[in-house]
Amino acid sequence: MLFRSALVTAGLAMVQKSAAAAPKGHLIDAGPANLYAADGIYDKFRDLGFFLVRANGKLVALSSYCTHRICKVNPQKDHTFLCKCHGSTFTEEGKVTEGPAKRDLPILPVSTGSNGHLLVDISAK
Repeated sequence: MLFRSALVTAGLAMVQKSAAAAPKGHLIDAGPANLYAADGIYDKFRDLGFFLVRANGKLVALSSYCTHRICKVNPQKDHTFLCKCHGSTFTEEGKVTEGPAKRDLPILPVSTGSNGHLLVDISAK
């Protein structure tokens, strides 16, 4: 029991250290907004931690990491997301449809820079 408690404490310390080390306000320039005019999932930034998703006239940035064990999720042809690590699935809006994940994919803040480019804040993932 003591060993398990030590592991939990060490794990929490690592998460807190990682969160503290994450750059605050780290913005990724995703380019001109007109590049994302059509409905769909844009996966160009998957390895940087997010997808841009346009659906029903709205553009959002969704985290590309499963909320279960932080594996990268993959977009599917039906505009859903699948985590190959443990089988969690998510809707186009990032809502969990099948676990083991219990939390939706986080929506990251998106703003428009003075040059008309989309800026995605990845420090919020």
